[in-house]
Amino acid sequence: MRSKSRVSPSEPTDADSGGASAPVAGALAGLRVVELGQLLAGPFCATVLGYFGAEVIKVETRAGDPIRTWRALDGDGTSYWWHSLGRNKRCVTLDLKQEAGRALARRLIERADVLIENFRPGTLERWGLDPEALRAARPELVVARISGYGQTGPKARQPGYASVCEAFGGLRYVNGFPGERPVRANLSVGDTLAGLHAALGVLMALIRRGWRPAAADAAPGGQVVDVAIFEAVYNLMEAVVPEYSGAGLVREPAGSTITGIVPTNTYATRDGKWVVIGGNGEAIFQRLMRAAGRPEMAEDPRFAGNENRVKHEAELDRALSEWTATLTLEEALAALAAAEVPGGPIYSVREMMEDEQYRARGLFETVETAGGALEIPALVPRLCATPGRTTWPGPAIGAHNEEVFCGLLGLAPDELAALRAQGVV
Repeated sequence: MRSKSRVSPSEPTDADSGGASAPVAGALAGLRVVELGQLLAGPFCATVLGYFGAEVIKVETRAGDPIRTWRALDGDGTSYWWHSLGRNKRCVTLDLKQEAGRALARRLIERADVLIENFRPGTLERWGLDPEALRAARPELVVARISGYGQTGPKARQPGYASVCEAFGGLRYVNGFPGERPVRANLSVGDTLAGLHAALGVLMALIRRGWRPAAADAAPGGQVVDVAIFEAVYNLMEAVVPEYSGAGLVREPAGSTITGIVPTNTYATRDGKWVVIGGNGEAIFQRLMRAAGRPEMAEDPRFAGNENRVKHEAELDRALSEWTATLTLEEALAALAAAEVPGGPIYSVREMMEDEQYRARGLFETVETAGGALEIPALVPRLCATPGRTTWPGPAIGAHNEEVFCGLLGLAPDELAALRAQGVV
């Protein structure tokens, strides 16, 4: 049975409370974040912080973040993606190319703990919104700067989307089959990784500053968190650098396997599906080969130890392929489970959303949008005392202009109206 948590802009609920009690304050309650920029890396960082209780104010142009209209759209013409990425954010409009818009942005940032931006390096400096200038007025400010190649170095000012940074960071080289065109995952992995690294950096900077949830600053001193998308990708590269430095080895693409660890591969089943098997632990390998009807291979000294199995990878993979070809996916998974060998199917989103483990872990939340109920992904990690939650889905462009500019910054309604007429907000 599906378990859904319904939330709406006006009636926030806590999925973990079952509706029986008031929502628990998030781990980052009391933290105010201003989000500049658009698309994915910076906004995803802010989404993570907002999910765990931070107040996020997203600054957009009057046209809005392009992601609002990217990919599949709902009946209202809004991207389904936006309802997830824009969750829990207060959205305001500002033209940062006008001095009046930049002046309002400065006032807003002076009341914030964190600024997140993902413009090309040099953009904030050109607008007079560089960290040094901002922190002169707000020394406690933590500034997370996300860009393709970082804030320094000869490539710093080059445009760097996730696609090119995944290649420059080394991920594309090892992805795919030997001798074929390098492939990418059908996702913006680099952007998401950069957003996660930025969130991690922000939290470390806040700890160093002495920030506490819903409390006054314990000590002054913010700092700049400089995140490059390619470096976030580079952090995934495991042993490729020391292997090259120490032994001159270049990690090559390995298709559905991974270099130097055997057996771990994807195998076809009788019903035309695929099963992933990880049998590289010593005892696990022996159980796997017995389950596959090859007990002699379990005891063969040629396959004892990972180093020996690597030498005979083709022979082992052939034996396992012959075994799985006689089984349906369900039969293969049952045999692996009985032998306590890690194995699993390859899921599309359809299987993910139908799987009881995903449902039991509460990995989907239902929000009410103009187009009706919509399931969006819950975010992790899972905190038992201060769980994250979606309070509302991504709002309309400029939905919180009056609340933020009049309520927080103290503009009079006629001042706001004049700025609107000038195209500033």
